[in-house]
Amino acid sequence: MPQDSAQLDSLPFVQLFTDGACRGNPGPGGWGVILRHPSTGTEKEFSGGEAETTNNQMELQAVISGLELLKKRSRVEIITDSVYVAKGSKEWMPNWKKNNWRRREGKSWKPVKNEELWRQLDELLQQHEVRFTQIKGHSGHPENERCDELAVEYALKLQNQTDL
Repeated sequence: MPQDSAQLDSLPFVQLFTDGACRGNPGPGGWGVILRHPSTGTEKEFSGGEAETTNNQMELQAVISGLELLKKRSRVEIITDSVYVAKGSKEWMPNWKKNNWRRREGKSWKPVKNEELWRQLDELLQQHEVRFTQIKGHSGHPENERCDELAVEYALKLQNQTDL
């Protein structure tokens, strides 16, 4: 149901910076998130990961984990360097849903890769007013660089645990 601009303006505004990383693809992976409330200046960092995952899964998990941190409906700007996540959310997902979470590959239908994560993200995106800002990775964007550090740190920690 569309909301008028006064209702949208009354929602809290947050910025969600995200990144994912993987040591091998698949391999140990990590994600990093910075959650910022510009009106209060509050900023918090979060990270996590999986022992066996892919880079795309960690990019998705970063956004999912960031949105799960929100306690109430918000206006959210998601800043990501992942074309996969930004385009997938804005352009590809509506067709996947319309086609029962399948995608065309040549003349046949194939299941959407990472469907469970996409479904989880879809549910979270519907709870908020979200816009994606796609940035170029490894281009000196301070928050993106920090999210990358958090993600790589977590992936390395997991890699070191499996190397023992």
